[in-house]
Amino acid sequence: MKVLKAIVIGLCLIAGASAQQEEPPREWIDRDTGHRVIRLSNDPGSASLYFHQNPYTPDGKKLLITVPNGLATVDLKTRAIDKIVDGRVNVIIAGHKTGRIYYVKGGVVYATDPNTKQTQEIAKLPPAPEGGSISVNTVNADETLLAGTITEGGVPNLPARPQQPDARSAPNSRGQTGADSYPGKGEMMERRLAARLPMQLFTVNTKTGEVKTILRRNDWLNHLQFSPTDPNMLLFCHEGPWHKVDRTWIIRSDGTGLTKLHTRTMNMEIEGHEFWGADGKHVWYDLQTPKSQVFWLASYELSTGSRMWYNLPIEEWSVHYNVSPDGKLFAGDGGGPNSVAAGHNGQWIYLFRPQEKKDWNSPDLPDSAKMIKTGFFKTEKLVNLAKHDYRLEPNVTFTPDMKWIVFRSNMFGPTHVFAVEIAKAEQTKR
Repeated sequence: MKVLKAIVIGLCLIAGASAQQEEPPREWIDRDTGHRVIRLSNDPGSASLYFHQNPYTPDGKKLLITVPNGLATVDLKTRAIDKIVDGRVNVIIAGHKTGRIYYVKGGVVYATDPNTKQTQEIAKLPPAPEGGSISVNTVNADETLLAGTITEGGVPNLPARPQQPDARSAPNSRGQTGADSYPGKGEMMERRLAARLPMQLFTVNTKTGEVKTILRRNDWLNHLQFSPTDPNMLLFCHEGPWHKVDRTWIIRSDGTGLTKLHTRTMNMEIEGHEFWGADGKHVWYDLQTPKSQVFWLASYELSTGSRMWYNLPIEEWSVHYNVSPDGKLFAGDGGGPNSVAAGHNGQWIYLFRPQEKKDWNSPDLPDSAKMIKTGFFKTEKLVNLAKHDYRLEPNVTFTPDMKWIVFRSNMFGPTHVFAVEIAKAEQTKR
């Protein structure tokens, strides 16, 4: 009897291991939404980039992803995967002009051509101050400048950020969620903000290697993003618990034009996870007035200072948003049980179609030109993420042809890269 029991247990263990090793489906129709979903990655532990890091080559043909021991591209037409960088690196972006893949390894910035795999050393980073740190986070539109931060000193006994599932697959997943979503993060954010460490915002010339400091602050500087169109415009944030900081700022690459894009006007108002529109004319950001109560996706137009706020119900809030290349559609990656909209069944990939009521924004109203314009989203659910662990954030992006939304997910266990088709699948394919 004992032998039989041991055999049964052994068979169960083998069956369990086999199930764990079974590959996720390559393609399926989401039964809850009717949209086709495809798996783009082959290796468990592969991931798409953070939501504001450009992953697409300028011709729209290739998608940059991280793989367990390096970087690879996915041919968006054939789905062929080509590994282009070996080893652990911190990926920055795919260059907007040349499509070269920029990354940091061992204190040096490199760029690799995704077609020829030729690699060029771009710049050696200056040494970090004693007890401090240095990082490079973005490349400008014509690939002539890098930008990064230097932190002078550190916070003693600072709690470590909680690990994301398969965190090895996302080596540069910065600024995860602005709210204190997971145990330990809230304390870390509070203590880091209170430390008021001296910081520098700097640029590096990619041709000469010249390093220039363009801003010095005791604010916590983070979330650097060069404009996708203006090579001299840089978006960044004052990091910290969002209800304690006016977060979103821009500055020009020569240090001029420092501008705060949003000022909090009520207690517990929060805004953040800012990102550029593809035209470089608008900055978008998550806004809550106040936190966890009233939800908006808000924008600031650089040339005029005008603002547009789109309202969302709590069930449709997302950790991250993104906008299509033509600016006509938006996407969101939902939220988990520890997010600011916790407990409202928001675990979906969403498509948002902006709507505007003309009587809300009539030019005939007093001081209309000075007022914030408002609208709302018509929402469509694309992928059910009920089995996704939101400690790993999906981070949605639109493909350049605007036919798919790319995201990462661990809904089958290991992290993989997926894409969902924006057009609903034909009934005959279901």
